[in-house]
Amino acid sequence: MYAKHFGFSADPFQLTADQKLFYRSSGHGKALAYLSYGISQGEGFIVVTGEVGAGKTTIIQYLLDHLDRDKYVAAQIVTTSLRGDDMIQAIATSFGLTVTNWQKAAVLRQLEQFLIETRRRGKRSVLVVDECQNLSFEAVEELRMLSNFQLDNRPLLQSFLVGQPQFRHILSSPDLEQLRQRVTASCHLGPMTEAETKEYIEHRLRSVGWAGKPSFSADAHVAIFRDTDGVPRKINRLCSRVFLACCLDQLTAIDGKLVSQTAQDLARELGVPVESAGTAAPPPAPAQTPAPAAPSAGTSAAPGPAVAAAPARGATPPPNGADPAHMVNGAQVEQRLSQVEDRLERMETIADRLHAASKALAEKLRSGAG
Repeated sequence: MYAKHFGFSADPFQLTADQKLFYRSSGHGKALAYLSYGISQGEGFIVVTGEVGAGKTTIIQYLLDHLDRDKYVAAQIVTTSLRGDDMIQAIATSFGLTVTNWQKAAVLRQLEQFLIETRRRGKRSVLVVDECQNLSFEAVEELRMLSNFQLDNRPLLQSFLVGQPQFRHILSSPDLEQLRQRVTASCHLGPMTEAETKEYIEHRLRSVGWAGKPSFSADAHVAIFRDTDGVPRKINRLCSRVFLACCLDQLTAIDGKLVSQTAQDLARELGVPVESAGTAAPPPAPAQTPAPAAPSAGTSAAPGPAVAAAPARGATPPPNGADPAHMVNGAQVEQRLSQVEDRLERMETIADRLHAASKALAEKLRSGAG
C-alpha cells in the first residue's frame, strides 16, 4: 500500500529475502569472501550461521544467483526436522530426481548416478541445507557420508550448511569430528553497526526509486538502530510499519518520535512489555570476523572458523533453573490482558484510517472521472 503511495517500484522492506535488494555490510562482505573461497575449493562443507533475521538466506541466495549456471547445478532444502533417511530422500527430490523406489539403498544409487552424470557434463553439484539447527544427528551424518561420493578422486557434492548459532553446538559434538575436518569455510553473521543500519535503509529505498520522500531526521535513524539492534529483518519490519503510518497520516517526514511510537505498537502486538521497547541499550560491536576452520587432512589451513559453540545473543536463562512456564503470576496476566486490549484498539484505529483513506481515494477517482 505505502509503496504505491510513495511511488516506489516495489516494497523496499519486505520480510522475504530478495537478493536484488542485497546490501553488502562489512559482515556480509566478509561472509561472501569466505563463501567464495569455499566454492573455489570445490569440496567439503561451508558453514554459515547467524541469529534469526541476520540475513543468512539472503546472502546464500545472492551467492547462488551469481553462480555460472553452465558450471553449477544447485539444489536447496529448507528443513524443519529430518531423520537420516528423510534427508536422503529430500536431497534427491531437491535435485529434481524422479524416484520410483524409495528404499534408501536405491535412492542413494540414483543420487550417486545423477552426481556422476552431472560431473561428466562438466558441472559441479552444490547443495544448500537451511535451518540446520533442527537436523538430527543421523541427518547430519548422512550429509557427511554423501561427501564421500567421488569421481576421479574428486568429490561429487559440495554442501552449504546454514543455521542459527545453536547449530555450532551440534557440530561441536565429538561424534562429528570427521565432518568438522571437512569444513573448508565458515562464517557467522552478526548485526550491523549504526552507520550500516542507516546505509542499509537508504540503499533499499534507493533501489525502489526513493527520492527523499518521506525524509528521515537524524534521530529517526538513531531510534531505528536502537529498536532493532541492527538486525536486518527487524529493521524491515519496523520500517515497513513506519512507512505505513506515514501513508495513512499523510506524513512527509520521519522522526524519532514516530519510530519510537511505532516500535511500541509492534511490541504490544507481539506481546513484548512496552517499557522494553525503545529502551534497549545499544548492542556491542558486532563480532563478525571468522576464526580459522580445521583443515582437511593433507591440506593447508583454510580461512574458515573453527566450529565452536556460539551462545544466542541476548539470551538470559531463568534464575535457579526455574521453568518459565511457571513464572506467570496474576499481575503478569493482567498486564498481558491490558496489552491485548491496547492491541485491539490500535487495530481498530488502523482499520478506521484505512477506511477513511479508501473513501478519500474513491472520492478523488469519482471527481477525476467527472
